Amino acid sequence: MKEFLHTLPIEQVQDGHSTITNDCVIVEQKIAFFLNRSLLLSVMSLPQHQDAHLLGFLVSEGVVTSPKEVHNLCVSADGLQVFADAHIDQDALQRLFADKTLTSGCCVGVSGNMDNNAAVLKRFLDTPLIVPLDFLAQQLALFESPTPLFEKTGCVHKAMLVCNQGTLLCEDIGRHNAIDKVMGRAYLLGYNTTDSVLFVSGRLSLEMVTKALMHRICVVVSKAAATFQAIRAAQEVGITLIGFARGKKFNIYTHSGRIAGLYAQQAIVE
Repeated sequence: MKEFLHTLPIEQVQDGHSTITNDCVIVEQKIAFFLNRSLLLSVMSLPQHQDAHLLGFLVSEGVVTSPKEVHNLCVSADGLQVFADAHIDQDALQRLFADKTLTSGCCVGVSGNMDNNAAVLKRFLDTPLIVPLDFLAQQLALFESPTPLFEKTGCVHKAMLVCNQGTLLCEDIGRHNAIDKVMGRAYLLGYNTTDSVLFVSGRLSLEMVTKALMHRICVVVSKAAATFQAIRAAQEVGITLIGFARGKKFNIYTHSGRIAGLYAQQAIVE
């Protein structure tokens, strides 16, 4: 973790009084992704789980139809370059660069799926997964536990994937990066992600729902809010979208039937 951190003097102000003190800040790096021996793109990220990051990104964008299509995945000695050979979907790759959309993500994410939503959102995740309410609260408590990196800097997003084989957690300065990393790690470990639940720290916008759909994640939980476009898309594709998750209180925006243990609905009239 030390390689991600830098200590420097700052002027801290409280009630009009300033004090010179040392502060610990994140050191992000420019990571270059190479696909089939050509530069794909570069991303500002933490140099951690770089191979998983590239793998998760390729699946997120549909450049590969399955993690099994990627081989010879490796990271350079300095950690700033990632190389992958893969059987790719040329149309998806062209969309990534033909008419890019700058998403609302941290570090300004780039997606080729935003302009292909009509095709992407035709999918529907019809899975038998049922998540008990108590299990959801237990996993949320685990997700809310502070990590050393966040405690030192307060400068990272995190994503946690709960699978039958185990639980994985990744952190990054970008919420999109964190999701790509945790999904890539699951693929590298050979986890079955079909009936998994994804917890994220950032807001639930349209591109986050699209990313979950590409990974076939049918339950997504966040501590933050959801946008209208994200809610509408989640309803159309069969994703259970949960926001403002704090302790045992949260908002279920779509497909609440996957959550077992809810009491009967009560209408609130204002």
